[in-house]
Amino acid sequence: MIDIENLDFGYSQKSILLENLNLRLNVGHIYGLLGKNGIGKSTLLKNIAGLAFPISGNCKMNGMPTFKRKPSFLQKLFFIPEEIHMPSVTSKVFVNRTAHFYPNFDRDYFYKLLNDFDVEAENNLNKLSFGQQKKMMIAFGLATNTSVLIMDEPTNGLDIPSKVQFRKVISSALSGDRCIIISTHQVRDLDSLIDTVIVLHEKKIILNSSIDDIGEKLLFSPFSKSNKDKLIYQEDNAIGNNTISLNINENYNKVDMELLFNAIIHDSNAILQSLN
Repeated sequence: MIDIENLDFGYSQKSILLENLNLRLNVGHIYGLLGKNGIGKSTLLKNIAGLAFPISGNCKMNGMPTFKRKPSFLQKLFFIPEEIHMPSVTSKVFVNRTAHFYPNFDRDYFYKLLNDFDVEAENNLNKLSFGQQKKMMIAFGLATNTSVLIMDEPTNGLDIPSKVQFRKVISSALSGDRCIIISTHQVRDLDSLIDTVIVLHEKKIILNSSIDDIGEKLLFSPFSKSNKDKLIYQEDNAIGNNTISLNINENYNKVDMELLFNAIIHDSNAILQSLN
């Protein structure tokens, strides 16, 4: 589906953001791309969408270099950036002018999502709040039914009820012929939504693993006494501590993605060795 091979990228030769990246993304998955602010998550997404060009290496979708942005490629991918700028038209006008670029666009589904998100279709888009604009673009992106949907920080600007609704619609939108990639630094917003975690750290992809694999190999627990000798990471809080330890009994448990991310940033080697 999407193949990234030995990709190097920088806005200048002296400032490399991404170095020797290798990554394969397949349909039927919701990928969560995690990383600290400014680490290059948006840049990686722009390379996948063909909006940025690697210094070396390749980024391809179905064997086609993404930077060429051929019409057959653009019809199969929709990208929602973190910052959006809406025209002075209504959602209905926007759809009438834009939807025909996407052969599988579903108008009924689009208006249903607008209703679910409590966005008025008759209001001018540039007059909507940032959160309302974001929900409109999420609805449009889902309704395109492209095989690849990329969202960069989609929950920024959304209130708590909208975040709950966002998780519901994204979960229902996944199909066996669709790949969804979501980048965020608000890790809790992707909790129970994604099935594969990708972590970008220090110019490289250091983790690309399914939630199931992580849950089988690592134990996330508020207590550490029973697994003190298997302890990998501990984080103190107001009521005690949260820990990650080896899951010696291989009993599946819920992955705490925020704790996992903090552990990786603190000491990536300890986590990665445990997952190998």
